[in-house]
Amino acid sequence: SNFPGAGSLCLALALLFPVAVGLEFSYHPSEQLGTFLKEVHRQHPSITSLHSVGRSVAGKDLWILVLGRFPTQHTIGIPEFKYIANMHGDETVGRELLLHLIDFLVTNDKSDPVVTRLIDSTRIHIMPSMNPDGFEATTVHDCYYSEGRFNKNGKDLNRNFPDVFNSNNVTIQPETQAVINWIKNETFVLSANLHGGALVASYTFDNGNPATGSLRGYSRSPDDDVFMHLAKTYSSNHASMYKGNECGNKPVFPYGITNGYAWYQLQGGMQDYNYIWGQCFEITLELSCCKYPPASQLQAFWNDNKAALIEYIKQVHLGIKGQVLDRHGQPIPNVIVEAKGREHICPYRTNQHGEYYLLLLPGSYVLNATAPGSGSILKTLIVPNGPENFSALKYDFVFPEVSTIARDASCPTKPLYQDFESISAAVKPTLHFLALMTVLYTVFK
Repeated sequence: SNFPGAGSLCLALALLFPVAVGLEFSYHPSEQLGTFLKEVHRQHPSITSLHSVGRSVAGKDLWILVLGRFPTQHTIGIPEFKYIANMHGDETVGRELLLHLIDFLVTNDKSDPVVTRLIDSTRIHIMPSMNPDGFEATTVHDCYYSEGRFNKNGKDLNRNFPDVFNSNNVTIQPETQAVINWIKNETFVLSANLHGGALVASYTFDNGNPATGSLRGYSRSPDDDVFMHLAKTYSSNHASMYKGNECGNKPVFPYGITNGYAWYQLQGGMQDYNYIWGQCFEITLELSCCKYPPASQLQAFWNDNKAALIEYIKQVHLGIKGQVLDRHGQPIPNVIVEAKGREHICPYRTNQHGEYYLLLLPGSYVLNATAPGSGSILKTLIVPNGPENFSALKYDFVFPEVSTIARDASCPTKPLYQDFESISAAVKPTLHFLALMTVLYTVFK
């Protein structure tokens, strides 16, 4: 440098700079959001990875920041977790909360024991905005509704996914397709998507039919107990969500949770898609009574949600995980591994590393591993409370003989429950007949 005092000036700037990049409690437009994520990655290259999974209609990057000890790729035995915010562009609190969560995680790694163990044991993916165009289009900060909800093509992204109950005749949007591809490329286990306009944790199913109990006003998945636990984990660690009546004009939600369908039915939602076709349990977190509150309230929102956001990530360690191997210790992909009594309509299968992850509450379960052409292995396991130790129970299945390996075993993205309903209907008369015969037999006996 050619002028005196340049060294001390550089030092002074260096001391100022960390303060300058410190994250403020304000709304960050797309460009600032991208700059912040790049700066985080620059300062913490060993525990972060930054990439875009696609572009919005207007060509904005859909940024993902990944945190973990091995951030750039999947590691066997380390579950994948994700948070997605701002899929409705005018629901803005989640977007800023996720930026502050990133800031909190990278700042507290190696000093806060919980954060350190989370980063040791989990690969955490964070997408602060799924709908950057909608966010930029929201000029009026409104509590209830704005055009910014939709993407630039005027489509609601949370009605835009394939649906397991009805044919969802929609044109898949670029933002939706990016998320679908992302889900296909990772082994996600647990997820939440962050919304606004109410204060409640809502869980699968959002749509339904008689096969899932819709006639009783509640659409129940085979893992309903786990979903209720996940929703309660968030609401009970939140400052006030658990009270269930914080937004005066909304229904009262006991414990601050609700089955999606029981609240209101929707088709083409992201959480049902994750559960059916992504083998990933996702809940929807409604985090503010007002969709787009003033920036002056963001610090209070962070304080209200911080503990819940952290505690929820820990739940990725519920249940059982492991590999399915042949007798030479080679992994077998596409093996169905399910817990008896909670089989999924699209069976959960091992990934390319032969891994499976099943979220289960503590208790006793019979696991059934079924390899194509090689029969089934049953194993009874006692599941402890995994989140306490930041690890699910580990159990590997070994198949002595494997005749064929299923290549692509993914389920078609069609309304699988429509077929299921017709099968149930076909089976019912037989069951009624059997029941009648049993009654007659008992009477005559």
